Amino acid sequence: MFRLFACVFAVALSAAPAAAAPQTENVLWVMLDGLRWQEVFTGADEELLNKDRGGVKDVANCKARFWRDTPEARREVLLPFLWGTVAKGGRVYGNKLVGSPGRVTNMFNVSYPGYNEILCGFPNPLITGNTKLYNPNATVLEWLHGKPGFKDRIAAVTSWDVFPYIINDKRSGIAVNSGFTPLTGLPDTPDLRLLNKLMTETGPDGEETRLDALTHRAALMVLAAKKPRVLFVSYDETDAHGHGGRYDRLLAAAQKNDRFVRELWDAAQAMPEYRGKTTLVVTTDHGRGDAPVGWKNHGAKEAGAEFWWAAVLGPDTPAGGEIRDTPTTQAQVAATVAAALGFDYRAAVPRAGAVLPGAVRP
Repeated sequence: MFRLFACVFAVALSAAPAAAAPQTENVLWVMLDGLRWQEVFTGADEELLNKDRGGVKDVANCKARFWRDTPEARREVLLPFLWGTVAKGGRVYGNKLVGSPGRVTNMFNVSYPGYNEILCGFPNPLITGNTKLYNPNATVLEWLHGKPGFKDRIAAVTSWDVFPYIINDKRSGIAVNSGFTPLTGLPDTPDLRLLNKLMTETGPDGEETRLDALTHRAALMVLAAKKPRVLFVSYDETDAHGHGGRYDRLLAAAQKNDRFVRELWDAAQAMPEYRGKTTLVVTTDHGRGDAPVGWKNHGAKEAGAEFWWAAVLGPDTPAGGEIRDTPTTQAQVAATVAAALGFDYRAAVPRAGAVLPGAVRP
């Protein structure tokens, strides 16, 4: 009887379907700095479409561009790629209004602590602000960089010039182009020379972030020339215009960044190395306060700045649209990126957050 049971058990095991290998071979990971969940899920805020509270220069034009009668229509006109493509084929997390609040866990609600949490999967209480200090924590990018097939196949292109410190390019060996630093390591072309000229000539004294359009063109060049397995791209103008108190410019920057994400996605899908085997992750580093004043700011004392959102699209992500009744945290992004590529990040880094629910098929 024991032999019979053993044989039956062995046959059952052999008949059980093996876990399917992930189709994802690459990840496009895009950050829209400081973009509130309110704009993502409900579009333009009527309370801020004015000169007094929103700093809007041309109210009529701004309303014509961004105001619609329903939250669904407003968010689709603001972020057409996110809601027209990503949400339909993938998943969007973080809408408080449907029981799915996304939260920052680092408690500081500013950029460096947020990016550390996103990239490492856990907060570091010693990272409290945006000082340019090399990150003592290894990010998931650095962790992946040590895996077979990923050496020198990970790149970062960012508007904010603190990212070489956050990713710790010296220790990790990951190529990080940021701020007003020229793009290097690519074939010398007229387009590259022009881009580098613009990047070095357009930075005002003391400014830490370059125009997102320059970052975007650099990212497209890196994608085409280097074909990284993981490309991390961070845009900044949504945050900058929030701090500047210009709600019209914030909305325009969000819409432009949505178009940039679409262009990155379309460029990847046009290449055989990426087509059908790339996962897109789009998220932010922190929230902002509420109207009529708090929307300009974020930080530990700014109520509402602790709320966050994320979106995932790829061959291993079941379509789910706007996720309901599912709280999430910023610390879950790192494990999600690793899981899309077939790796268990939490097994190596137990304090990291779990994979976003349903973002990657088991």
